[in-house]
Amino acid sequence: MNSALVLFSGGQDSTICLAWALARFDRVETVGFDYGQRHASELEARPRILARLAREFPAWAGKLGSDHLLPLDTLKAIGGSALTENMKIEMGAHGLPNTFVPGRNVMFLTAAAALGYRRGIADLVGGMCETDFSGYPDCRDETVQATAKALALGLGQGVRIHTPLMWIDKAATWALGKELGGQALVDLVLEDTVTCYEGDRTHRHDWGYGCGQCPSCKLRADGYAKFIA
Repeated sequence: MNSALVLFSGGQDSTICLAWALARFDRVETVGFDYGQRHASELEARPRILARLAREFPAWAGKLGSDHLLPLDTLKAIGGSALTENMKIEMGAHGLPNTFVPGRNVMFLTAAAALGYRRGIADLVGGMCETDFSGYPDCRDETVQATAKALALGLGQGVRIHTPLMWIDKAATWALGKELGGQALVDLVLEDTVTCYEGDRTHRHDWGYGCGQCPSCKLRADGYAKFIA
């Protein structure tokens, strides 16, 4: 069976990637990571989104396989990021915002590949993107593909990492969601996904929930405005 494992955080990008995988693979499993993020909104969104996908998209429901949640709280123990500590979001060292969590995507991909090895899945799907991003070096295609090569060597078998969003911006991401699942998927993303760095689920905007001030909210809002223009 043609299977994939999607790195699924509960955010906009990973939800679109999940839809992308469901449109292409016979069976799709999901994996999330509890890495000590300072809010639980994304983790709480994951089962809500999966249940809604199964309920509202019957063509995909039968393809949805097991969901996994792995602890990676080493990232919180290392600290120093506004995503794991209660600190103001601002520009940090090396020209990167302090929302950068060093090594996060490499660790996520390593854990996902190990899980995939046990589950008999060699195809991983992630929402990394170097078009609309904050300069995070672990979002670059070069990093992702180098990681895939290292994992294949370390596991002794092929590892393929698919990044459907790598070369498109946020407006195109919204458009991809509509192409994959119509307005129903766009509505799901608007209502249930969490992209806000503050995890805000109290303020509802035309582009969804969020504080409206953090870099992630602004990126999402700008992309949505271009998408509906």
